[in-house]
Amino acid sequence: MYTRIDIKITFRCNNKCDFCAQGHKRDIYADRSRARVYAELAAAYKKGVRGVVFTGGEPMLHPLIIDFTARAKELGYNTIQLQTNGRAFTYKGLLEKLKKAGANELGPSLHGARAGTHDALTHVPGSFLQTLTGIKTAAQMGFKVITNSVITELNYRELPELASLLVKAGASQYQFAFIHIVGTAMENKKWIVPRKTAVMPWVKKALDIGIKNKVPCFTEAIPFCLMKGYENCVAERMIPAGPVVDADRTIKDYSVYRKTEGKAKGPRCPECGHFEICEGPWREYPALYGWAEFKPVVGSK
Repeated sequence: MYTRIDIKITFRCNNKCDFCAQGHKRDIYADRSRARVYAELAAAYKKGVRGVVFTGGEPMLHPLIIDFTARAKELGYNTIQLQTNGRAFTYKGLLEKLKKAGANELGPSLHGARAGTHDALTHVPGSFLQTLTGIKTAAQMGFKVITNSVITELNYRELPELASLLVKAGASQYQFAFIHIVGTAMENKKWIVPRKTAVMPWVKKALDIGIKNKVPCFTEAIPFCLMKGYENCVAERMIPAGPVVDADRTIKDYSVYRKTEGKAKGPRCPECGHFEICEGPWREYPALYGWAEFKPVVGSK
């Protein structure tokens, strides 16, 4: 049974991240209309879906974001999340409107422990301070704050420092997602994509901070063979199943898409004890670096 629908309501964004998976869609597609979003919400609810994520692009730039949130609540959705860069959350009045409308989860993205790193990746001076302030304000107001940070060549050495910062800011949960080499990230792949084996010491130290402070923390797009001792932090184990409504198509079940089209298994993966539950890396990664880093874990379950 599907549990969540992801609707991309706009591709406009006030950041211009070097790793943006949406690429140049902001230059091609208009905002999603009220009629389409209402219909998509109603159809999913009728099928039993009770969670929705409004995303993009930057969903807070859609002029009807409050309206869409209220409509989801009116229909009966019990989890209403906004996946965003978090900059708009510096405005407490806006957060109050979102809360009244029914939003109860916020997914802001912070991509560095320092302003210089985050702002270099987003190409917006001051965006680090805005996002961090937004995280703190949202947490103080009682929202469930689920942060996401994309692992890149520029920021991976800061991950433990970033984890400490997120815990201190009041994040309910944090996730480190290894860069997906599509969109703008594909254009920048020669300098922005680190090797997964190189980032792992910093990733594990960053997860240790969440574990120590009892803050749920996860990784995404890092296979089990690199997560020894941290298998419970693999996000793919608990990402809700459901459709993703994109610009010009709807993926019926994103979890199936990840396993059958998005990600890949290497020649030695069948030898691994995690083979059945591991999704492997996004297929663009081994196309860039090959499969030598991924070694089967024998006897694991």
